[in-house]
Amino acid sequence: MLSDEDLERYSRQLMLPDFSLDQQERLTQARVLMVGCGGLGSPVAAYLAAAGVGTLVLADGDVVELSNLSRQVLHGEGDIGLRKVESAAAYIRARYPRCKVETIPARLQGALLQETAGSVDLVADGSDNYPTRFALNRACIAQGIPMISAAAVRSEGQLASFYPAEGTGCYRCLYPEVGADTALSCRESGVMGPVVGVVGTLQALEILKVLSGWGEALLGRVLYLDLRTYGQHVLTVPRREGCPDCSSVD
Repeated sequence: MLSDEDLERYSRQLMLPDFSLDQQERLTQARVLMVGCGGLGSPVAAYLAAAGVGTLVLADGDVVELSNLSRQVLHGEGDIGLRKVESAAAYIRARYPRCKVETIPARLQGALLQETAGSVDLVADGSDNYPTRFALNRACIAQGIPMISAAAVRSEGQLASFYPAEGTGCYRCLYPEVGADTALSCRESGVMGPVVGVVGTLQALEILKVLSGWGEALLGRVLYLDLRTYGQHVLTVPRREGCPDCSSVD
């Protein structure tokens, strides 16, 4: 039940003609796993907490480095050397105390990944490598929950929503080859800081859409952006026949 303080806090969302109290309640009751507390995870975590998402589970095994600070806005110079999940949790708790924050200072894999995915309503993928994304994809399929995945490097970004339980394709339908160990990284290829901010903010918006049912989500589609030229296009990701990850989903 939303309190009077909640009604005031979220009043600008609630003023939207097609956003209801029930939808705000869904956000308040939601648990979201954020994998990665870097350039993408920073705006995602901040905007989800600000919008009223009840619980964030932050997972990241890295520590804050000086080179992170140009784009990973949850962290500051005083956080260098700290675990990213602890720095991010401190930021969220100080500004959005109504959001519960849980931290996992490790790379999610194996039983820990399955257990954690089974405790949330949605997974936000802000990781930077294919093995982690494929593992998240399988865990989300096993738990029957959506995965909202984003990536950004140089001036380019992509955003996609995968929910095979609702009939969409999965991450492996989009990228069928699992042999690749690495993806393009900001460390090796560079990135313009606001690019991850834009893509991460869109990822947060997509998560709010999927959780609340507001607006038109990307479900089963992928958005490609080149923010150097503002080019963009959207592709549909159909269920791939024989996909080893999602073909068994009814």
